[in-house]
Amino acid sequence: MTTAMKPEMDDLDQKLNAVFDGKVVRKDLLHRIKKGTNVPTFVLEFLLARFCASSDEAEINAGMEAVLATLQDNYVRPDEANAAQSKVATKGKHRFIDKVHVRYVEKEKRHWASLENFASQRIAIGEKFYRDNDRLLEGGIWGEVTLSHNDIEEDDYAFSIEDLRPIQLSRFDFDKYGEGRAQFSRDEWIAAIMRSVGLEPSKLSKRVKMHFIARLAPLVEPNYNYIELGPRGTGKSYFFSEFSPYATLISGGQATKATLFYNNARRKVGLVGFWDTVAFDEVGGIKVRDPDTIQIMKDFMANGRFSRGAEVIADASLSFVGNIDLSVHQVVNSSAYDLFQPLPPELDLAVMDRFAAYIPGWEMPKNSSEFLTSRYGFITDYLAEAFHYQFKHTNRYEEVSKRIRLGKAIEGRDEKGIKKTVCAFLKILHPSGTPTDEEFEEYVAYAVECRRRVKEQMNKRKPDDEFAKINLSYTTAKGEEVVVWCPESKDAVATQQPARRRLNGQPEAEAAAPAPVHVLVAAVPDVAPSVPVESATATPPKPFVEPMNPPAPSGPSEQHFTIMYGASGYSYESIIGPYLQGAKAVTIEDPYIRLQHQIQNFVRFCEAVVRAGSVRRITLITGHDDRTQLAEMAEKLDELKQSLSEVDVELDVKLNPNIHDREIRIDNGWTIKIGRGLDFYQKPNGWFEIGANDMSLRKCMETKVDIYRSAVG
Repeated sequence: MTTAMKPEMDDLDQKLNAVFDGKVVRKDLLHRIKKGTNVPTFVLEFLLARFCASSDEAEINAGMEAVLATLQDNYVRPDEANAAQSKVATKGKHRFIDKVHVRYVEKEKRHWASLENFASQRIAIGEKFYRDNDRLLEGGIWGEVTLSHNDIEEDDYAFSIEDLRPIQLSRFDFDKYGEGRAQFSRDEWIAAIMRSVGLEPSKLSKRVKMHFIARLAPLVEPNYNYIELGPRGTGKSYFFSEFSPYATLISGGQATKATLFYNNARRKVGLVGFWDTVAFDEVGGIKVRDPDTIQIMKDFMANGRFSRGAEVIADASLSFVGNIDLSVHQVVNSSAYDLFQPLPPELDLAVMDRFAAYIPGWEMPKNSSEFLTSRYGFITDYLAEAFHYQFKHTNRYEEVSKRIRLGKAIEGRDEKGIKKTVCAFLKILHPSGTPTDEEFEEYVAYAVECRRRVKEQMNKRKPDDEFAKINLSYTTAKGEEVVVWCPESKDAVATQQPARRRLNGQPEAEAAAPAPVHVLVAAVPDVAPSVPVESATATPPKPFVEPMNPPAPSGPSEQHFTIMYGASGYSYESIIGPYLQGAKAVTIEDPYIRLQHQIQNFVRFCEAVVRAGSVRRITLITGHDDRTQLAEMAEKLDELKQSLSEVDVELDVKLNPNIHDREIRIDNGWTIKIGRGLDFYQKPNGWFEIGANDMSLRKCMETKVDIYRSAVG
């Protein structure tokens, strides 16, 4: 292993190592290991904490070797599932690092476990494991799992779980965590949090740091609901898929009442009962087949409870993250558009009103190595445990209520949302202390801004004055009332004074000009534009003159998304079909088109390509090894080649034993990368179940999909 140059420890590095010895790790070690593996950050740092929790460079390098050796021996790549099964059968038992799921099969009246990368859906598991950890049944958990081989021929399973240890800290001392925090200034602590999530604070503005802290809010504050919409590639879903073992990220297709809230058949609470945070990825793609789901969601978001035959109370926070493709400047200056535009119609005003905050994702920097830190930060799992403890055991609402003073325009849900956002900031940045007045007012200003963004957009949608009180304000410790504005819409007349419509849809006659508002533009530094009331007369903003026409459809766009474990609704045609328009040739690189089911997947892929109608050549570049039955593989591919020729499509097969990458290149300029290649479907339990033949109904393994445009030719 190449030894990277050791970064010289700065003051914060030295302080973190002195105060939190053994609880911090150099984050460049994570970046070095993270490349080339699909293991979540908290799992990798669990291993780094075991082997590299030291400031001695020789010990760190030895620890890195141990981490890499552990991953090599215990982490199974998806394409090595067969070899992993053989290893257990040969040795009798073996320990793996993987995500374990447990499902109950009603017709067999028993539970079966599965590992994401082990390719077996019938692993026997003892009751004690899923009884002691309900999350095995609701989304699965990462752990160190020892599998044993079963030699009893009359049993209907080949493998069983002998031992399972969740990858989480065994003990956490919150008092020591609080005592350690007391030795840092507030700004030092923000820097420590930023480095803990892998970012270098010196590269980020104070405002962007506040956005990142806000992303963590649902991990510390129960029943906290927020939305973040912004461009792709800004890490919106990172915290829920990588940062904390107490959060789960689901795709829109999984938003059913049985999955989320309560399964009547099993009489079991859904995801909200087992996770601190349930995050909806690609929220614009949420598909709700049962209207009851949204009604239950509204009840739950309002007060953390709902009724499904029985009264259910749960603490989970709901986070909604997704993409916004329109120009924010144009949206806020348009009377026809608002910043909730990407949301599906099922998420109506009643749902929006339950968002405590709208984080402006368009202000977040794109993921880039220039923002990554090479310095020390908390071991991710340690910080996740600190947040989980506060989620379950601390309540700062009364403290905030006694200290905060909000303006008259703030109504019931405004007040609750603002206070809960401030509570979250206190838990993250002041876990065992109190902020100064200046610090507290920064959090209040930010919370008011994020709630105002919600209310402004609802006010644009509603034809009456229900949400018209958008000038939200607070009073400082000095007795000065401050109105907080959203920077993107402060001068946008279409947002600040939206046109009202009569019941017939026609705009009302222009009302009398409002009396001038006395304001002085003075902001909480770098946090939120704020204006103390009654100082000087402001010039009313000029109206937006040029109307914005609805954007014309421009064909398929770049996409970057994750197919979650257990999700359905994905077929080769749905993924690649829109990008085949006008294509003549398609090249697919996938090292694992060898076995029977892999070649069958490739046949389905070819069928999707043929349906496009214009493709005349398909090139397959795949791999092989000593175990590959080349003659059998060639026979199947020759049969496919002949079949394709009958529909005027040429198939060219090239074997390359050294190929590792997986991508689909289309001659019209589109490139599609699927992390697992074509083999991202779960094996069906039987060939007489839904999804056995229609791939759009078959459950998937977890994989990332990146679709982007490159230069043609």
